[in-house]
Amino acid sequence: MLMKELPKSSSVASSALHLLHRAGQRADELFAVQVGQSDLTPRQFVVLKAVQASDEPSQTALVEKTGIDRSTLADIVRRLVAKGLLSRKRTRQDARMYAVKLTDRGAAAIKAAEPAARATDERLLSTLTANQRETFVEALKRVIEALEAPQGRR
Repeated sequence: MLMKELPKSSSVASSALHLLHRAGQRADELFAVQVGQSDLTPRQFVVLKAVQASDEPSQTALVEKTGIDRSTLADIVRRLVAKGLLSRKRTRQDARMYAVKLTDRGAAAIKAAEPAARATDERLLSTLTANQRETFVEALKRVIEALEAPQGRR
């Protein structure tokens, strides 16, 4: 679905909120096309990668690593466990907390999806020069960091 050209003066055409939402939609669509039949979403892929980079992290640690809110992350983990990509168990330190571990099937899913993730990033950034790409990614990081900072720390 293509967004029609809007007049430059349109508030929608210059709304960061709308443009970020549209960019996110396109990114999700591109990833889905690239990843094919695996039925893995971009956020599921990020969670799998975060688990892979950690030693049996708690779901709370995954919230901190990914920036995904607690209830959404719990749902993602539940789905990944149901798919056999993660295993989950209560931690010894706190019986209310879950630790998650990548299964062999989860490791294979990451390996299969990594080319799709790289191709999606490349396609998303393909209209920008190398300098613009770096600036764009750094600007997104600054926006996220500033908005996630506690009040007064900005």
